[in-house]
Amino acid sequence: MPVKYMQQIQNAFPLLQQPKKIFITTHHKPDGDAIGSMLGLYHYLIAKGHSVSAVSPSEVPDFLMWMPGVDKLYNYEAESKKCEEALRDAELIFCLDFNDFSRTKHLTQLLEQATQPKILIDHHLFPKTVWDYGMSIPEKSSTCEMVYDFINLCGDNALITNDIGACLYTGVMTDTGSFRFPVTTASVHLMIADLKQRGLEHSRIHEEVYDSWSTVRMQFLGYVLLEKMEIMPEYNTGLIALSRKDIKLFNVNTGDMEGLVNYPLSIAGVRFAVLITERADEVKLSLRSKGNFDVSSFAREHFNGGGHFNASGGRSTESFIDTVTRFKQILSDIHPRN
Repeated sequence: MPVKYMQQIQNAFPLLQQPKKIFITTHHKPDGDAIGSMLGLYHYLIAKGHSVSAVSPSEVPDFLMWMPGVDKLYNYEAESKKCEEALRDAELIFCLDFNDFSRTKHLTQLLEQATQPKILIDHHLFPKTVWDYGMSIPEKSSTCEMVYDFINLCGDNALITNDIGACLYTGVMTDTGSFRFPVTTASVHLMIADLKQRGLEHSRIHEEVYDSWSTVRMQFLGYVLLEKMEIMPEYNTGLIALSRKDIKLFNVNTGDMEGLVNYPLSIAGVRFAVLITERADEVKLSLRSKGNFDVSSFAREHFNGGGHFNASGGRSTESFIDTVTRFKQILSDIHPRN
């Protein structure tokens, strides 16, 4: 079978000249960048006269339920038949914030079998050769920044409304750690300046995302930091390991664990942080680093994952206890000191 080479996204512009039925999706367990980029693109394509179905492979986290247009999203886990019908009827497919169909989980086979032109907008390393057109730029801060770039490439900067701006700002803000990570380039600040000049209320978005926690979520954080965070100074590493029992104790959902992995990095000397969580069918790992330790390579080599240089994910089919044990053994073998 010949290798498919992804054409640059500009070559897809003629496909968008007339109104189309368009299907948009993102990765399973979506975060701020996934939902922000989907909704930002959704609002833009609607403004251009297209008919758009935006599908999340799983539920939207509570802290993103305020976003403009979130009520228009389909949740595949709750509305699979509607989602499958929308995919069958679509003339174009946009895939946002993932580099491999497997990241969509339930939608994997459906996307693999779909024959419509597929367009990728993503900033993860090593995209699979399955898209017809796309933008794949790992140096970009977020997929939301890339959707902003896409709108500008189309010559439609004037169509960016405050709803689009709020969606795109959310993804950039969350993926850059509120603009403190190294991926916060000059282009990010220029984008934010443009959105601010259009009337973006950035402080309201910060409040919605970071200052709207439930009491239970705050108590859960206290429990995690006191009881479940382990600092290993000899490896410059912080580990948080959460079993299903720990999660059930507070009855929290996936969204309530957003950002937990970053807390150990606030401790002096910690350069590598890992969150290991026990799920129903597998064990998930979130990895973060500071400096020159490449967690993307670490995830690919040891935990069937990948992502960005300083922020990646992985998974394990071993038991929760065995995964934690193996992670510590790997640390003792490689000594990731920075």
